Amino acid sequence: MALQSPFFNKREPDAYNQRPTSPNTAATPTTGSATTAATSVPSTPAANTAPVKEGESKLTVGPNIKLKGVEITDCDTLVVEGSVEATMDSRVIQISERGSFKGSAEIDIAEIHGQFEGNLTVRQKLVIYATGKVTGHVRYGKVVIEEGGQLSGEIESGTNSRPAVAAVRSLAG
Repeated sequence: MALQSPFFNKREPDAYNQRPTSPNTAATPTTGSATTAATSVPSTPAANTAPVKEGESKLTVGPNIKLKGVEITDCDTLVVEGSVEATMDSRVIQISERGSFKGSAEIDIAEIHGQFEGNLTVRQKLVIYATGKVTGHVRYGKVVIEEGGQLSGEIESGTNSRPAVAAVRSLAG
């Protein structure tokens, strides 16, 4: 519990882990190596997540989490690893292989590895990966479907007021 103090993750010289060769040289290597380590070692969270620009908001619904009956607003990126039933207007949605989204979404960019069911409007680019499945009323600017990916329902190309309409029962890339 003592390690989780306000100074957690700050690198300070540790006298217990240092083995000085002589009393005169002990201070110099400890200070030098601690300073180098603190500035050159990246923090673990930054190494494991995609870079998020300062001022951008990101919501991650983790595995085994169910988020139901909400309206998601002011979220730049939504990462779905669990289950979400919601309406949203955002920039980016990323649904992982085990993730599912049910509801209505207006998105700039959608990357679907899992399942989406409902009304989906993608203003720029919809990417459905091999494990992805999208069903419902779908409108998109551009679409990329990886081999094995599934797209079914009422599909409209273009997000302007006069889109070309194509009713598709099932389309596999």
